[in-house]
Amino acid sequence: MATQDPHPTPSSALDELDLTFEFKPFAEMTPADYARIGFKSGLEIHQQLLTARKLFCRCPAGRYSDTFHAEILRHMRPTLSELGEYDGTALMEFKTRKEIIYHINRETVCTYEMDDTPPFELNDEALHIALGVGLLLGCTLVDEIHIARKQYLDGSIPTGFQRTTIVGVDGSIPYQGRAIPIVQLGLEEDACREVSDVGHRRTYITDRLGMPLIETVTAPVLQTPQEVAEVGQLLRRLVRSTGQVRTGLGAARQDVNVSVRGGTRVEIKGVPRLPLIPLLTYNEALRQYSLLRLRQELRARGITPATFAARSLPVGRLLRKTRYEPIRAAIAAGCEVACVVLEGFAGLLRWPTQTDTFFSRELSDRVRVVACLTTLPNLIHTDGLSENLASAEWQALRRTVEAGPQDALVLVWGEAHDAAAGAQEVILRAREATLGVPSETRQALRDGTTGFERILPGPDRMYPDTDLPPRAIAETLLAEIRARLPEPVWEREAWYRELGLPPDVIGPLAQSPFAALFRELVRELGLAPRPVAEALIRTGTRLRREGRPLRAELIPALRQLLVAFGQGRLLREVLTAALRDLVDTGRFTADALPAPADVTEVERQVQEALGRLTAPPGPLPAPEHRLRAGMGLAMASLRGRVPGRQVRDLLAARLEEVVR
Repeated sequence: MATQDPHPTPSSALDELDLTFEFKPFAEMTPADYARIGFKSGLEIHQQLLTARKLFCRCPAGRYSDTFHAEILRHMRPTLSELGEYDGTALMEFKTRKEIIYHINRETVCTYEMDDTPPFELNDEALHIALGVGLLLGCTLVDEIHIARKQYLDGSIPTGFQRTTIVGVDGSIPYQGRAIPIVQLGLEEDACREVSDVGHRRTYITDRLGMPLIETVTAPVLQTPQEVAEVGQLLRRLVRSTGQVRTGLGAARQDVNVSVRGGTRVEIKGVPRLPLIPLLTYNEALRQYSLLRLRQELRARGITPATFAARSLPVGRLLRKTRYEPIRAAIAAGCEVACVVLEGFAGLLRWPTQTDTFFSRELSDRVRVVACLTTLPNLIHTDGLSENLASAEWQALRRTVEAGPQDALVLVWGEAHDAAAGAQEVILRAREATLGVPSETRQALRDGTTGFERILPGPDRMYPDTDLPPRAIAETLLAEIRARLPEPVWEREAWYRELGLPPDVIGPLAQSPFAALFRELVRELGLAPRPVAEALIRTGTRLRREGRPLRAELIPALRQLLVAFGQGRLLREVLTAALRDLVDTGRFTADALPAPADVTEVERQVQEALGRLTAPPGPLPAPEHRLRAGMGLAMASLRGRVPGRQVRDLLAARLEEVVR
């Protein structure tokens, strides 16, 4: 539902672009460098909500499993918009001729997800959480919820569309002295998890299908890749501070919109982790800038949209005896080889686009996605530096297709229909190079570059849902939600800094479900803030790594434990053990704490420890081991009843007297 606009650069103005800037390596780029190329970016953050049920049915949410009890096969077809138009993305997906396989687990999926029954009413729990997040973002909330359908023909949703709605618009969050506009907040259902995508078959698991998501869309005002990641972290901390969103891998996914001056909006889809964003957005900016320079080079060669020329011919017969194994095996299997002639493109398929990436991959990606030729390499070309065809074979091809030395040849192979579709995609993508930067959705790759996923969707894929009526939002409901909201995360962090909390504790505590408990213990009960914060975050982290996470339902017992800790009745030495027991048993009893030891008992235990150290027949331990050995003896009966430092200081003094 993003509404981000690209840079409004008219075609006539492209000639006036400054394309003399030389991109630096990622680590060397500065804010001034990004300003020079006109970098700007915005975020669309999808966050799963912590609800018991899915958004439009009563199936349980949050149950992940690779186990399935049935398979369903679907083929997707585009539908007309209200204005009688087909969405370009839907048409592209239709060209792929994909078979979509769904793995169905009967415990997490019902007939609603398979489009066999109408939807239930919108999940109240999810709506209330979304409205609360909208208030935290300062959005103007809608008076009525209207459900729309958004086409998804990639198969990720079996119905072919996603039910979605806008909850609020025109919000903002503070960032480094300026306000980052929040264009809109949406509420929608999640899609399937992809298992595989090979050839014309794509397989999904349906366990997360239909789970409630919120989508937060920022305006495209972020000026460097680092800003994009930092604002993403701020929004992440904000929603986590509510304690009403899911966490873990896949619970939040980011779509990042990027453009440079003269380029257009390109969406990097499904970035799983925020730290990946800077390198991805750098490479996308580099790619767009490089494509603009490629366009300039094509113009210098006299190649424009009006003069662009290309053609394709079948050449399988000519290559029947080739030694290049991928083509030889394809021909032996009855496949076809198509040769594309790109007139005037000689040398340009090696044009750098992203880090260690060339324009030829733009062609290969289109062939992979649209023609479904997913086995790589799926094409070779005359600009390639690696060994493929023999020189004599390339020369014979040039003669056959009547290509000159200034032309580039591209070979695509596969079943006859796929080879022809691949050749057509090569021609379409090469022609787009004469225009500049195509609007695309791209996937984030592990090396920090991006790959083509589909053309960018437009408004024609949206239409009203007729199964669900509008739903009014009462002011009394908003008042109830507003009363339960936490303070914004940036206000929490400012207070924590005033309290002098350690930097490594401030961020995690601000987004923790225990932030309200911390405020109560410090503000209302007057406990010292630092020990309580460190117990919740540092000790809590240690327990989580042991597989014993502190859970929100433990807050009543946790309150009792921390009060005892803050009042000195539970000593730091046994805090971790007490918290571990609380997680395991779900309770804490202050009456069961050992009685504090008085000064007399401490003195007696230290003297007994010294006596055992100096008792015959052996001499005192070596000096470097005496204190440690004595502490072990004294603390056997004092542990948990007196601070260890107090025992250590007394023991050290008595040892010095004995040795003297």
